[in-house]
Amino acid sequence: MRTTPVRDVMTTDVLTFKPSDSVESAARALAERRLGGAPVVDDGGRVVGLLEDDDLILQEARIHFPTVISLLGAYLELPSSLHRFEHEVRKAVGATVADVMDADPPSCGEDDTLERVATLMHDRGLSRLPVVRDGRLVGIVARGDLVRALVTLPEE
Repeated sequence: MRTTPVRDVMTTDVLTFKPSDSVESAARALAERRLGGAPVVDDGGRVVGLLEDDDLILQEARIHFPTVISLLGAYLELPSSLHRFEHEVRKAVGATVADVMDADPPSCGEDDTLERVATLMHDRGLSRLPVVRDGRLVGIVARGDLVRALVTLPEE
């Protein structure tokens, strides 16, 4: 497995996003395909970012819920807090992939070895890595691909 090239295990049918795509549509596409992330590419197919499910969770975490106070046993929402909450919800739903993606993510080439890719993913805490040729996306390799290779490829 150590010297096996990434091209032997990478996925080539890759879901991608444009920086201008909405966060809402990206989240829906990831959920429909049961993926934890996908590369973001420009019009020329060059990787400009990586959108991970953590980015979507962090986007939601930026929303501050209305402040509620208790006065003599009654709970009251502060009007300014409610207004801010509504504004942040509209902003989050209208956010673009460019607003939340990891810009300029690391990538690998299709000739890189699985050992090098596994080391890079481990050292950087990555769950997937875009595979590029001449700067353009040609595939993606994920942790699951490495695990499958580990159990299916003959030992060297």
